[in-house]
Amino acid sequence: MRRVGLVILVLLTALALPNRMARAAQDVDLALVLLTDVSRSVDDAEYKLEKQGYATALVNPRVIAAIKGGALGRIAVAYVEFAGHPDVRTVLDWTVIEDEAGARAFVDRLLAEPRSYWGRTAISTGIDHSVRLLAESGLVATRRVIDVCGDGTNNSGRDIGSARDDAVEAGITINGLAIINENPVSWTFAHVQPPGGLVKYYRENVTGGPGSFVLEIRDFATFGEAMTRKLILEIAAGEAKTRLAAIR
Repeated sequence: MRRVGLVILVLLTALALPNRMARAAQDVDLALVLLTDVSRSVDDAEYKLEKQGYATALVNPRVIAAIKGGALGRIAVAYVEFAGHPDVRTVLDWTVIEDEAGARAFVDRLLAEPRSYWGRTAISTGIDHSVRLLAESGLVATRRVIDVCGDGTNNSGRDIGSARDDAVEAGITINGLAIINENPVSWTFAHVQPPGGLVKYYRENVTGGPGSFVLEIRDFATFGEAMTRKLILEIAAGEAKTRLAAIR
């Protein structure tokens, strides 16, 4: 009987092991939604620079080092594009990245995807979609972040402040990358250059949550370097928080 009991115990342990491994594989330092503006104020040339900027940033050695330096050494990333309400699409669903090979595989898939939309700019719809994506991910993340990149104000969908507040209340941090369009066409001027500037607009209406921030770039050509800095700040923030909790 003791031998039979031992066999049963071994079998139960073997059955439980895959589930434990699967759960462990879902634990990440950071769950990050890259939420990207593809509205009509972003032309095709700018869109290509935007996509290439993401690709450059995600495989940058400094970003890979930041990922590996986390408590778990991995993050999960999803890529979403939005234009006017209700035009929002998860282009690439959750992908766990822990090394350069994983980052390059994600980048290859990203560059192969076509543009999703043209139209107005519903940042609020993009944020709401990203909140649901995070809630349904199954990930156990130290931090959850929505990374909004765009060149204009919210002019479609529900109130942007309400969408931001709901996300922050759910424990999500929203960061921003404001792309400054210094030569807009007449019909987009107020949209891309609101009173006080786009950075001020993002700070007051879009970003929020612990440690949230906005980075400004002057053109799409420098998008890759700005995104590299942004990713390092976001990943390092999670690492710093983990270390602080351990000290306390």
